[in-house]
Amino acid sequence: MAREFTRVGVVGLGTMGAGIVEVFARNGVDVVAVEISEAALARGRATLTRSTDRAVAKGKLAEADRDALHSRVDFQVGLDALHAVDLVIEAVPEHLDLKQRIFAELDRVCRPDTILATNTSSLSVTDISVATHRPQQVVGLHFFNPAPVMKLVEVVRTVITATDVVDDVEALCARLGKVDVTISDRAGFIANALLFGYLNHAVSMFEARYATREDIDVAMKIGCGLPMGPLALLDLIGLDTAYAILDTMYRRGGRDRRHAPVPLIRQMVTAGLLGRKSGRGFYTYEKPGSPKVVPDEQTPATTQPATDGASGTTGVGGGTGPAAVTRVGLVGVGALATGLVGAFAMAGYEVVSVDGDVEPSAGISEAVRASLDEGVARGDLGAADRDTALARITWSATLEQLADVDLVVEAVAEELSVKQALFARLDGICKPGVVLATTTASLPVIEVAMATQRPADVLGLHFPDPTTVRQLVEVVRTVRTSAEATVTAQAVCTALGSATVVCGDRAGFVVNALLFPYLNDAVRMLEAGYASVDDIDHAMKLGCGYPAGPFAVLDAVGLDVSLAIQRALYREQREPGLAPAPLLEHLVTAGYLGHRTGRGFRDHTGR
Repeated sequence: MAREFTRVGVVGLGTMGAGIVEVFARNGVDVVAVEISEAALARGRATLTRSTDRAVAKGKLAEADRDALHSRVDFQVGLDALHAVDLVIEAVPEHLDLKQRIFAELDRVCRPDTILATNTSSLSVTDISVATHRPQQVVGLHFFNPAPVMKLVEVVRTVITATDVVDDVEALCARLGKVDVTISDRAGFIANALLFGYLNHAVSMFEARYATREDIDVAMKIGCGLPMGPLALLDLIGLDTAYAILDTMYRRGGRDRRHAPVPLIRQMVTAGLLGRKSGRGFYTYEKPGSPKVVPDEQTPATTQPATDGASGTTGVGGGTGPAAVTRVGLVGVGALATGLVGAFAMAGYEVVSVDGDVEPSAGISEAVRASLDEGVARGDLGAADRDTALARITWSATLEQLADVDLVVEAVAEELSVKQALFARLDGICKPGVVLATTTASLPVIEVAMATQRPADVLGLHFPDPTTVRQLVEVVRTVRTSAEATVTAQAVCTALGSATVVCGDRAGFVVNALLFPYLNDAVRMLEAGYASVDDIDHAMKLGCGYPAGPFAVLDAVGLDVSLAIQRALYREQREPGLAPAPLLEHLVTAGYLGHRTGRGFRDHTGR
């Protein structure tokens, strides 16, 4: 039988500590909530009150239940108040010496059978445990913010944590309605080990002025379906907290350079730009502690380039304006080409779809018709709108019919020689000033552009998810791309109803450059035997709010596609941490490519 915890203690009543208090009190457990001073105690009480009042206002907690919750919490100053609890959870700032002092004192104060737990997100639980005379009774219980909402708890056992202690806290997590993953004591555990490398990389992109803060955040929110962009998330976490976690992970985790805090983070911390809690971080907030973002000197102009595909009228908020685009050429036959033909036609453009000159036709006309018919069946568009869109499309098997279009988008095979040959032909067919766009996901756009005599007119239009071409487009400009070509592409993408981000011509652009190293890190974690596929996916879905875990994403994307992108990232940057995980290479060699072959990291044959 698992041990019954009737009274627990929580040390430290910041945002996380107060949230942990709420979790226990909501579930009928008496809590002794401890702080270092009366002032700190008052702040902790106020944090708990605000949280529960918000829950009542949203209809998620009855007033009577809120009052009962508060009656279970005993607020006290000093650790001596914890002499009779069954379990103590420490939630003070991430400083090893501070935690060790607290655990040494808890060892003196608490009963011999009391379990001592730390909520550390990055420090060694082992190093904390040896400050006591009961290291076998010390365990990590890593809750995620906000603790009352997030379902995941990482249970961290050291090499000497007793088995019954782990069993007892696992049972406690279930009682609290949490999902636990039990892991060993390693820098960053699962979630932070995968999350913070990604966050650090996003900061390096911003520091290098590769993309704006808004474009980086929009790219990951819309392109990957994440609840927050990386820079906004860092502001929520706190840049001082993020710096401490990254620094600890770098020192404890093998000194991987991708975990070495980007200099900009340290500079911002030194300047007091800590994120929401200070009122300014990567963004500026209405006041310290407020989630409301207000405009600052980096906020982009509200007027965006726009064009009406039906009339060809254009407008821009200043500077170089976009060229008029009324006729669009599409070259290709796959899922992306199908989606783009329909999207452009629905947006009011005349479309010339070329499917047979570069590669064998795959019935793109039938695929487009079927896609639009599905839209009618779902009620997303009317039959008349479908018929009007189809009437705007000209089907062709020869590139010569692209002679009078204003924009050409290619969606052919992801092979450099194929794209270069196509663009060389388009250069001789299309009229001057036509924007030529490649949808490559991994090839250097400049190498495609230099196959023409008009590299200023060539750019990339990367659609991270071919099945939702209207959601996000990465406009990729090379060192030769003109400003007019860039704003023209932005205007056309806006007319499609797409969120548009602008970035330079680097492997992976924004979305893939941030997404695939994170996926590769997850494969390395699995390969090392640290955690299972399910535990890693649970950690990222339940602990970070991701729509899918990394292995679910890999199987959906295709392991061969993922490997090709990771190889391109490594080839360009030569960063050892970006080298494809051997396990990923082995699975691809074995033909385990994910959903389309029935097996990848999971077996999909029975689904």
